Amino acid sequence: MTNSAKSAARTATNSRALEILARTGFAVLGLLHILIGAIAIGLVGGSGESADQSGALSELASKPGGIVVIWVVAIGLFALTLWQIAQVFLLQEPDPKKKWGRRVSELGKGIAYGAVGATALTFALGGSSSSSDSSQSLSAKLLASPGGVILLVIVGLVVAGIGVAFVVQGVLKKFEKHLVIPAGTTGKVVRGLGIGGYVAKGIALFVVGVLFVVAAVTADPEKASGLDGALKALIDLPFGKVILVAVGIGLIAYGLFCAARARWAKL
Repeated sequence: MTNSAKSAARTATNSRALEILARTGFAVLGLLHILIGAIAIGLVGGSGESADQSGALSELASKPGGIVVIWVVAIGLFALTLWQIAQVFLLQEPDPKKKWGRRVSELGKGIAYGAVGATALTFALGGSSSSSDSSQSLSAKLLASPGGVILLVIVGLVVAGIGVAFVVQGVLKKFEKHLVIPAGTTGKVVRGLGIGGYVAKGIALFVVGVLFVVAAVTADPEKASGLDGALKALIDLPFGKVILVAVGIGLIAYGLFCAARARWAKL
């Protein structure tokens, strides 16, 4: 990385205004996951809402003053995206292979935050967006291109791998390195939320990845229905409703953990 890029990244991360906005980003990310978790639990009762970012934003938009909140969501997530990408340039790791692996991971997080921010901006400007439609559209384009089946399988395996990584981070409590964990009962609660939240989100992402692979194998892009489809697919499993409620509660826990991270994150 060039010195100028590192200098710009360091300046960005040292900005008090950007730090406040990035913490706001974690908070609004938490809010979205709490809403997604609540919608997921509602699916058990036959709710037709979309259990993904689009569904959460639609829920916000339907409330008085919701558009103002969505603008805050968009701004916070874009700030979090900028802060996350800055970490790519400032990463300290003596092992070159691990360093590039971590850089790819940090960049991936930044892209993910930016994608949700773009969805929020669409809603803030009066439009609408469907994560399921976006996933199916991407799958259809890949399947229509040369070597598209292989590419879609790779996309599915990568997403499933990210899901496994979330579960591992939760079980091994690797998320702790990103926070200054408070002492006492509060710290125990934050750890508990992190463990449950990371595992639940990992399960959801793993199923999303599996659906991409199924879409590739069956040549049916509609199978790749994103997070909403993944959560709805859980209902068809043995004890599916119980699993879905557990995952929904876990996503709410992840949302509360993100809110805690907004307070105690190492920025």
